[in-house]
Amino acid sequence: MLRVSKLTDYGTLVLTHMAGFPDHLFSVAELTQILHLNAPTISKVLKALGRHELVSSVRGARGGYALARPATQISVAQIIDALEDQPFGLTECSATAGTCDIEGDCRIRANWQRINTVVRRVLDDVCLADMVEPLPPATEARMVRHATPAIKCTPQ
Repeated sequence: MLRVSKLTDYGTLVLTHMAGFPDHLFSVAELTQILHLNAPTISKVLKALGRHELVSSVRGARGGYALARPATQISVAQIIDALEDQPFGLTECSATAGTCDIEGDCRIRANWQRINTVVRRVLDDVCLADMVEPLPPATEARMVRHATPAIKCTPQ
């Protein structure tokens, strides 16, 4: 089953909430109360996102966390890369070369790499700004059929 980790899901939730209030500094306590996640999880998420320069922090009594750049410049792929332990890949060999014993003779590796590239491209094209507002059901169905992001991301 292809799925992101809980930590990545929570990280996307944290960033999506922050993107809705781009001029606000959020404390861990505030995010805990709003999102109903525990403080250690939010702290872990924010630390990883900070290491990947997706959030910035301000120290002090009035400090907190904010997006490091506009939500249109943060892709879902960047969020996944920041929070997942392994490089993105649908199969071992599409993530990291040399990890499979039959890689040299594999007849399907090129196709898995092609599929991996398409999925990665979609994750690169969907930005945090797309995640802020829930899609109306009709738009959601159209987006699934055509896999087109609602907002054009402007990668940095």
